[in-house]
Amino acid sequence: MDILLPTSTAGSLPKPSWLAEPEKIWSPWALDGDALIEAKRDALRLTLQEQAHAGIDIVSDGEQTRQHFVTTFIEHLDGVDFTQRETVKIRDRYEASVPSVVGSVSRPKPVFVDDAAFLRAQTEQPIKWALPGPMTMIDTLYDGHYKSREKLAWEFAQILNQEARDLEAAGVDIIQFDEPAFNVFFDDVNDWGMATLERAIEGLKCETAIHICYGYGIKANNDWKKTLGSEWRQYEAVFPKLQQSNVDIISLESKNSHVPMELIELIRGKKVMLGAIDVATNEVETAEAVADTLRRALQFVDADKLYPSTNCGMAPLSRQVARGKLAALSAGADMVRQELTA
Repeated sequence: MDILLPTSTAGSLPKPSWLAEPEKIWSPWALDGDALIEAKRDALRLTLQEQAHAGIDIVSDGEQTRQHFVTTFIEHLDGVDFTQRETVKIRDRYEASVPSVVGSVSRPKPVFVDDAAFLRAQTEQPIKWALPGPMTMIDTLYDGHYKSREKLAWEFAQILNQEARDLEAAGVDIIQFDEPAFNVFFDDVNDWGMATLERAIEGLKCETAIHICYGYGIKANNDWKKTLGSEWRQYEAVFPKLQQSNVDIISLESKNSHVPMELIELIRGKKVMLGAIDVATNEVETAEAVADTLRRALQFVDADKLYPSTNCGMAPLSRQVARGKLAALSAGADMVRQELTA
């Protein structure tokens, strides 16, 4: 990017009340049929305008067209039955009723490409689109067919690569793979998780990113964080492999977390999408607080490789709070940008 310290969001932004219940993650759509299609695009235009108004440099759809960051993609695939549900533990944290893999998985047609093309037509700014990563996809399903986490992950990696290539052709500048499972299943990451991510990005000419965070500010995640001690060093287990990978950008959580900033040194040379906004609180950061987070990060990442962002998605927050946080992110980045170019 031409701009120094380009800002972006890590994931979701609040949905308007006429689209889905506000301040709640994964809430059902308020409409259906053609009315839902039109409402999603109206919401996409609105969230794009709010990002631009706040001064965000790399814009996204804010997940306005998705109910869930993983299952909305999965529900468009063959081989998965959403009526045959089983209870599984998600990322060893909380139980959930999930759909079942009942046959060979495949993608009969592109999933998000029309929405991405619509977004591309609305703006000349760089756009980022998020997809679930292979490991996080398998952790959100009951597999009664392959009965192998690794085999299913490889199948999903191939499908994701198909979707990513089509998104690239639609004009997406950065394709981000959301992999919170990388923060939990370290042995799997080492054995085959990193390899499946490499398969998902294979052949792409656009920039690629992986987003690894500590989750939304929901009770199950907050309870898990309390068990992690005074330092959260999970990134230490995966950053060396990511530093050696073909992924261009590493998106990580920082603000109000117990992640030691010096762990960024482990991915030296990569672009770092740094979470400088806490999504688990309604308190709006000041521009100076954002700037301070960025200044500390600059000890471990070159300025031309630092991308200020949010820790995670902001779907559970009010639109007013989210607007304030986006504005603070932009203002804080601008403060440091001026310092660096003075």
